[in-house]
Amino acid sequence: MPNIKSAKKRVKVTQVKALRNKVERTKLKTAVKKFDAAVASGDRAAATEAYNVVVKRVDQAAASGIIHTNCAARKKSQFTKKLSAMA
Repeated sequence: MPNIKSAKKRVKVTQVKALRNKVERTKLKTAVKKFDAAVASGDRAAATEAYNVVVKRVDQAAASGIIHTNCAARKKSQFTKKLSAMA
């Protein structure tokens, strides 16, 4: 346990940030699962709608530093390929 006041504050701030990152990561995973399910079902309209949501979530995660920008670009490319393969 930290004894110094600033160290105690850092512990609290770190916990809040970790929780916020966990929430965002969970939202991203949920969006990816919904997109994969829409692609698997073969419904082009639902897949397109899920694609827009998942790309937005990936961009938000990259902007907030939850995932690396190159990782975000790779994921978006993979999603685009999956969507294009449905046609």
